[in-house]
Amino acid sequence: MKLLIIEDDAGLSRGISFAFEQDGWTVLAAQTLKEAEMLLEKENPEALILDLNLPDGDGIDFCKKVRSRSGLPILMLTARDMETDEIMGLTSGADDYITKPFSVSVLKLRLQKILERGRETSEDETALRSGSITLDTKTLHAFRDGQEIDLTMTEFRLLQYFLENKNHVLLKEQILRHIWDDDGNFVEENTLSVNVSRLRKKLGGDRIRTIQGMGYLWEDSI
Repeated sequence: MKLLIIEDDAGLSRGISFAFEQDGWTVLAAQTLKEAEMLLEKENPEALILDLNLPDGDGIDFCKKVRSRSGLPILMLTARDMETDEIMGLTSGADDYITKPFSVSVLKLRLQKILERGRETSEDETALRSGSITLDTKTLHAFRDGQEIDLTMTEFRLLQYFLENKNHVLLKEQILRHIWDDDGNFVEENTLSVNVSRLRKKLGGDRIRTIQGMGYLWEDSI
């Protein structure tokens, strides 16, 4: 992973770089915002440690600029220790704020926590789960007990709709409208039952209940 450190104190920058390199990071260093901008565009780092007092500008403004176009994890490291400075830093888009002097161990831990939160958020936004079934809506892959399930795109969309509405009865008309035709010009009803049957076989077990005369129910407790 790549880490960009924006710090005009060359000695401090080298010390931080060395500490993170020991943990396997590839560290990039910039002493000005102009250098930082070029490295951001060229190297695409996974995280950023940002000082606020820099020769060619204010880190607060730079943080706002980065945040307006990216979710890049940003940890501010600065000598500004007033409460108002910390509030400004966090409201400008920084994920965390540490004042100097500081412990390198704490710095590492705080950045690690930011990255962990980011992974959890990313996972939560793209994954749907129910029991042993996991659906990744970003990569369009489905898994049962960690093993990928081979689904057609229609089966994938059908499973996604069930998982988005766990423990709720979905009327046949609702499913047909959502999966096949937003305008209500439905395909044959048999198309739905055939796809549900195929999906049941691929998933294993009886996770999809038929509600007679109404539609289907995905039982999350199974």
